Amino acid sequence: MTILENTTSSRSPLRSRPTGVQDHRQASRAKKITQLRFETGPSRKDILNFTNQLAVMIKAGISLQDSLESIGSQVKKEKFRVIIINLKDRIEGGQSFSQALGEHADVFSNLYINMIAAAEISGSLSSMLLQLAEYLDQEAETRSQIIGAMVYPVIIAVMAVSTTLFLLMFVLPRFLVIFQGKEHLLPAPTKILMATSAFMRGYWFIIIPAFMAAGWVAWYFTRSGAGRQWWHKTKLRLPLLKTLCRSLYITRSMHTMGVLTNAGVPILDTLLITSQISGNALYERMWKGVHEAVRQGRKITSSLEEYNLLPGSVVQMIQSGEESGTLGDVLSDISDFYGRELKTVIKMVTSMIEPIMIVLMGVLVGFIAMSVILPIFQMSKIATS
Repeated sequence: MTILENTTSSRSPLRSRPTGVQDHRQASRAKKITQLRFETGPSRKDILNFTNQLAVMIKAGISLQDSLESIGSQVKKEKFRVIIINLKDRIEGGQSFSQALGEHADVFSNLYINMIAAAEISGSLSSMLLQLAEYLDQEAETRSQIIGAMVYPVIIAVMAVSTTLFLLMFVLPRFLVIFQGKEHLLPAPTKILMATSAFMRGYWFIIIPAFMAAGWVAWYFTRSGAGRQWWHKTKLRLPLLKTLCRSLYITRSMHTMGVLTNAGVPILDTLLITSQISGNALYERMWKGVHEAVRQGRKITSSLEEYNLLPGSVVQMIQSGEESGTLGDVLSDISDFYGRELKTVIKMVTSMIEPIMIVLMGVLVGFIAMSVILPIFQMSKIATS
């Protein structure tokens, strides 16, 4: 009995161990599948937080590898954690920080990589990371201002469309029953309203897919070659939108050029990166043309004068910066000026869009009310006569 008990007790752990290992592997596999399904990549805010933390840790004297390992252990997103650990491994393998960042160009922009490369040459990584964080923070602020300026008009538009559809689909059909058989007596606005309501109720299963298809076609067209050119050119011609877009493109271009120039990035790389982040096909073509002209030995201002996308005062300020050797400071001053102007333009455009949307809603509701009330007055006159 003793031998049997000892044999059984010695075998039981061996039997239970594979089961525990298997359960652990299944749990880890399920966790990975869940992360792959639901987790997204690093956002702009994640990149900004990473840059801020890295700048502070390197300024405190912590090595780059230890900083990356510490930040990676605190990141919640698995995909971003893997990228940070990969950066650390590549640096330990002999690559520079900018080379390691270049392996993840889908996460870190060309501006980010080139500024880190310039910092490695000058030996000012911590200060460069702080400049990068400031740049990313200003870009995020500008983006939030643009989005915030469009929230109110979009809400008003959605409410107007929703209210109109509700009236045409559910309310007016029950109310307009009293006019059936008397269509020849109805005024033109009422006939239009009745026909629109009947069409929407009878063919809603065609209208909804048609609107979805039209939206997809418009989205695809504005991202194709000719469509993108047309849309970007149109944005610079529309009365309210052109002022906002022009200030945005100038601010973004000047800010990027100023940051890169002050960071010591070569002017050819600076112009090429500026063309990539300009956000408009016309400005992109302009900066690529300036890049080619500078590569051939010409000055920036002489090639900028061939385009009409920058104000004359901006071109003159860039020329003075080129001649005095203070181009980076001049570009930063221009960026600050147009950054303030952009905020003013956003407030102006928002204040002008609000009354326009209210007037449009008033016209729409007034047309519906008039279409319903007019036949009532008209029939009352016929009845009294």
